[in-house]
Amino acid sequence: MRNPSHEDQLVALKRIEGQIQGVQKMIKERRYCVDILTQLHAIVGAILRVENKILRRHLEGCVTHALKGKSEAEKQEKIDEVIDLIMKFRKTT
Repeated sequence: MRNPSHEDQLVALKRIEGQIQGVQKMIKERRYCVDILTQLHAIVGAILRVENKILRRHLEGCVTHALKGKSEAEKQEKIDEVIDLIMKFRKTT
């Protein structure tokens, strides 16, 4: 199966890029900490939305395709991949 296109996420990523540039400007202008933190929180939320959409597409496309296939090795590979992703995402700093 071909990798799915995520080009529809480019608009959101460009918007996030603009938000990051805005935060850089805020820092250069020595803006109030709470205002900077509020913008950073919005950026994190936007990144998580992009992440969720790409993960959903992966599960609905790539993983579903593998699970419907005949190759037990490919099925197990996708299951292991999803488990690894979940474990990686759940790590805390």
